[in-house]
Amino acid sequence: MKLRRQFLQLHSRYGTSKTETTIEATLGEIAAVLGCTHRSALTIIHKMEACGWIAWTSHRGRGARSSLRFLVQPEEIAAESVMQAIHRKDVRQAIEDIRKHGGSSSLPDRLQGWLLTYFGHHTEVRRNRQIDTLRLPVREQIHTADPLHMNLLAETFIAGHVFDGLTRRANQSGEIMPGIAHAWETDETRKVWTFFLRKGVLFHNGNLLTAEDVVFTFDRLARSTHRTLYSSIFKRIDRVEALNPTTVRMVLTEPCELFLASLSTTRASILPRNFDSRGEKLFGTRPVGTGPFRVAEMSDNMCVLEAFPHYYQGQAHLDRVEIVHVPWDISGGQGNDGDDPWSPFHLIHNPSDAREGAWTQMHSQVFVRKFVTCNARPDGPLSDPSARAGVLAALRGEDLGKPGDGESPPPAPMRLRIATIAPYRRDAERVAEQLNAAGYVCEVLSASAEAFKADDIRLESDLIVFSLVRDRDEQLRLFDLYQTISKHVEPHTRTDMERLLRGIAREPDPAARDGLFADIESMLIREHELHILYEKPVQTAVLPTVRGVTFNSQGWVDLRNIWFPPKL
Repeated sequence: MKLRRQFLQLHSRYGTSKTETTIEATLGEIAAVLGCTHRSALTIIHKMEACGWIAWTSHRGRGARSSLRFLVQPEEIAAESVMQAIHRKDVRQAIEDIRKHGGSSSLPDRLQGWLLTYFGHHTEVRRNRQIDTLRLPVREQIHTADPLHMNLLAETFIAGHVFDGLTRRANQSGEIMPGIAHAWETDETRKVWTFFLRKGVLFHNGNLLTAEDVVFTFDRLARSTHRTLYSSIFKRIDRVEALNPTTVRMVLTEPCELFLASLSTTRASILPRNFDSRGEKLFGTRPVGTGPFRVAEMSDNMCVLEAFPHYYQGQAHLDRVEIVHVPWDISGGQGNDGDDPWSPFHLIHNPSDAREGAWTQMHSQVFVRKFVTCNARPDGPLSDPSARAGVLAALRGEDLGKPGDGESPPPAPMRLRIATIAPYRRDAERVAEQLNAAGYVCEVLSASAEAFKADDIRLESDLIVFSLVRDRDEQLRLFDLYQTISKHVEPHTRTDMERLLRGIAREPDPAARDGLFADIESMLIREHELHILYEKPVQTAVLPTVRGVTFNSQGWVDLRNIWFPPKL
């Protein structure tokens, strides 16, 4: 690895875009570039010659300039660095070298074929036992798997395989099914819920799950000051009681017909009651759950999952899953749009048969909608409905006439601040380009998902670019989203939204709730508070030999069911 880095240093100083170009340099100059002695520089040169990377012709004498010819391009050496780094599980240094010394935007293309071979399904034999490993690329860095603190889709994907909830959604129908709780009931007020836990459910550390773990989990959710998805629903929990080791009672402050559905989400994953003795940060990278996979290793560059043999629903077919951070799309167009980070795991590859069959696109019945909302704060430029109408008309490509047409002088261009999270920056920049072309002056501000939760970032902007995942948890997502949007709409709109949201929380009929959500959307569009940019499906590219591909309620592949038939 060090020799490759030294080659990249040397090429960045003396190389050109063409191979076989000869340059002249003294040994002292080369030693200065490499930051070493003359003797060490000569040793390095001889090693590079032996590798076939350079040709060196030495000319003796004080001040004599020797001839150096590069025989390979830096992209080839950088690609080898990435290959070795991934094997060493140290991608970060290799990527830094590529960006610093590679000097070519084509490097990901050069790596793509090899990466598609490295990722996917691999089999090895250890102690007379076949080990099936699936390697998956992800463009998001993984920071935590703690359900309370995770922000990224990749983190949620991992948590969904490490933890279980009291309930779950069926992969096909979306129906709420038993999870850790095998049954439940509620009283006539819909405020008191009783859950009956399975016996014999084990955490990854071997401890038996009991009602006390459930009490700890929901006390933590209800009392936390950390803002998280669906937190407004969990805040309705007044108290949680362990009636016996396998029975839990939850009492809500008011009825909420979305409560049961919220228990199927990764946010409501059941945690061990004594985990806080290790500290939340450590638990985030070394989590302990009851799910089909346990975390064997986690860093910014890689997360390794291993099948949990004592999983109460049966052991997964895969023995090991390695999720590696690669900051560019390697799907070769087989998966989703490379600009969209929503689907980082949706390329299920089997390199052993990559040439034997065509890719199959599988639709998970999940859509991602990108949208823009307006901040109608009283002191902002979009407090005027006509100003909002003009901005949204420009995004639709409609011409409402240029400001200042007629005898009056044109006003100064309206300045707009567009806020979003880092993964959606390209969408925000496209919005800015459209509005700039229509005569506005736009500034794009992007923040991390954690920072974006703070109201000040959103409430100090004029336009907000965000997304809605339209999956089987769509009603939960809409309920959470509209509560957030209600903070930056006009007062009369906020009043109407809050009234409709209260009705949704008490409405037992899902179809009727859909109607109320549609009323909110129509109202926001009518008030020029909302503009939908686009919507597209989430798809998964698989090869025919990948078996057991099913999707969970969020449209992600369920790793527990995937298997690869052996070649006989």
